[in-house]
Amino acid sequence: MVSRTSNQKEFGSLFEEDYLIRTLGRIAHDPEVALTELVANAWDAGASFVNITIPGAKGLPLVVEDDGHGMSSTQFKARWMKLSYDRAKHQGQSVEFPAERKDWKRKAYGRFGVGRHGMLCFADRYTVDTCRDDKGYRFVVSTHSSRTPFKIEAELNPDKIVKHGTKLSVVVDRHLPDASKVGAILAARFIHDPRFSVRVNGHSIALAELPGLIEQETLYISPGLTVEAFVLDSSKSAPSTLYQGVAFWINRRLVGLPSWFVGGATLIDRRSRLAKRYAIVVQGGDEWIKELEPDWSRFRQSAESGALFEGVAKYTDDVLSRISESFVEENSEDALMRNREQLRELTPLGRIEVASFAQEVVSRNPTINTESLSVAVQAVINLERSRSGVSLLNRLTKLDDTDIEGLDRLLSQWSIRDALTVLDEIDKRLAVIAAIEKLCGESTTDELHTLHPLVTQARWLFGPEFDSHEYASNVSLRTAAQKIFNKRVSGDAFRNSAQRPDIIVLSDATCSIVATEEVDSHDQSLIRIQNALIIELKKGASAIGREEMTQADGYAQDFLNSGALDGTPMFRVFVVGHEIAARTSREKEIKEEGVTRARILATTYGQLTRHANARLFKLREKLPTRYETATGASLVARVMNRESQSSIPETSTS
Repeated sequence: MVSRTSNQKEFGSLFEEDYLIRTLGRIAHDPEVALTELVANAWDAGASFVNITIPGAKGLPLVVEDDGHGMSSTQFKARWMKLSYDRAKHQGQSVEFPAERKDWKRKAYGRFGVGRHGMLCFADRYTVDTCRDDKGYRFVVSTHSSRTPFKIEAELNPDKIVKHGTKLSVVVDRHLPDASKVGAILAARFIHDPRFSVRVNGHSIALAELPGLIEQETLYISPGLTVEAFVLDSSKSAPSTLYQGVAFWINRRLVGLPSWFVGGATLIDRRSRLAKRYAIVVQGGDEWIKELEPDWSRFRQSAESGALFEGVAKYTDDVLSRISESFVEENSEDALMRNREQLRELTPLGRIEVASFAQEVVSRNPTINTESLSVAVQAVINLERSRSGVSLLNRLTKLDDTDIEGLDRLLSQWSIRDALTVLDEIDKRLAVIAAIEKLCGESTTDELHTLHPLVTQARWLFGPEFDSHEYASNVSLRTAAQKIFNKRVSGDAFRNSAQRPDIIVLSDATCSIVATEEVDSHDQSLIRIQNALIIELKKGASAIGREEMTQADGYAQDFLNSGALDGTPMFRVFVVGHEIAARTSREKEIKEEGVTRARILATTYGQLTRHANARLFKLREKLPTRYETATGASLVARVMNRESQSSIPETSTS
């Protein structure tokens, strides 16, 4: 354990004299921004005016004076001298006013506690004279210290004491402001409240004299009621857009707070470029006072105020539509810049298409916000990339030499359409094999809704002779099946016959019965059954024994002797399960007069898939990752999307 002796002293951090200036950003280097922040401080202090005196040369004093509530000595040290002072935390979002303005309401600008350092833009030392409750204080603030970023260099008695207010003075050493430029910027920034005036060298800019004034128009609301509307471009003001929107002035007093939400309707998305750049001041005379709430927070609900809101909304929509015509290029360019990396990947024609789309969207919807437009542009870029083959080119760049040679050979002998047709069919067959392998060994697999659809649409699994689309459900075969199987199962087994007449539901299996037909060689006008295929699928993880083979043998004999069939078809009966029990005959034949009329075969799902794999040139072994990593469910979904027969009903009775 280390102990500190009485001779040891704590040692804190040291600061360069320009530390604070280097951390203030534009406030310390841009005189317009610095003075805007200082005026905002006066606004937050509940002032009704700010007088700014800007000298004509360096070495002379610059003064910012307001009639706000001022500060006591304790408040100055706790607020002004605290780095990153959190105004909202300590004073709230609402402005505190001197006693004679207690009924005024205002929302504060200050949030991050940096605006008060604006005087450091002009020199490293400045003076603060502040008065509150008829008591005055003077502080000289300086950055000339290595122990602290800034300090109170001296605390003196002020030359003059007023009731309340604050006066900042500095001898300009750097960044001398342009008085006319500052006046225009401050007027555009704070013009929304007529009860807050800003004068620069004794001159304040009236609403109609603002450099940012676009137009002024009289709006006729109803007989005897009019207002003046002023449209302002505040693009030259400081970055904050706290009070952009429509501001209502009645008898030179602000009603509520400026907003783009007027009369229960949003006139424009406040996030859009138009909303952040433009403001509209609606000025009315004392004839409108009767339409206001006593605290001037809003208009009363009345026919006159409703007509006012409707008229202002219509005028705003018209103004913004006209402004947007010259705003299309700027707004669309911003969205394109946000997506410039993806845009570079397009062809020159593709870039033109995307740019035209962005301009069209802005021209049709001028109030669209930048984020929404950017998302729309990104979507069109993705479509353009897909259409122009960029995604294909990206894949081609990742091919190895062997793949490139194979692709060249493929394209030299096949058209893309023909190659896709063949590959789709092969993929479908390989997916069937893989899905059956993954699902057949699970006792929980539903053979009716899962295995049977896979097997019955892939009859080629049972031999090349069944690789034909001619196999279909035959009316006479279905009649015979119903007659035969009704001996063993209830009529509910045929409940789904309207949708899938080739499937019969048994107690421990499902059965598919289809056939091919041909014209009778003796009577050319008749169609008869030629070959019949019966596939009986046992439940997953089931074994085929003697009983199952005998039952299948009985099916075939019953069909042959039913008297319900057209013709004398050859029957192929397959009994499919997970395994074949010991001492079970795998094959049986039924002959009539030396002619084979039916053949019954027991086979496993594994035999089927191995046989199918061999018929497909063992492609599954050559393409393992395409199917091995896929789940049984995903493979079934892939195959089912291409199924041509009607869906199997969800409800069946065993």
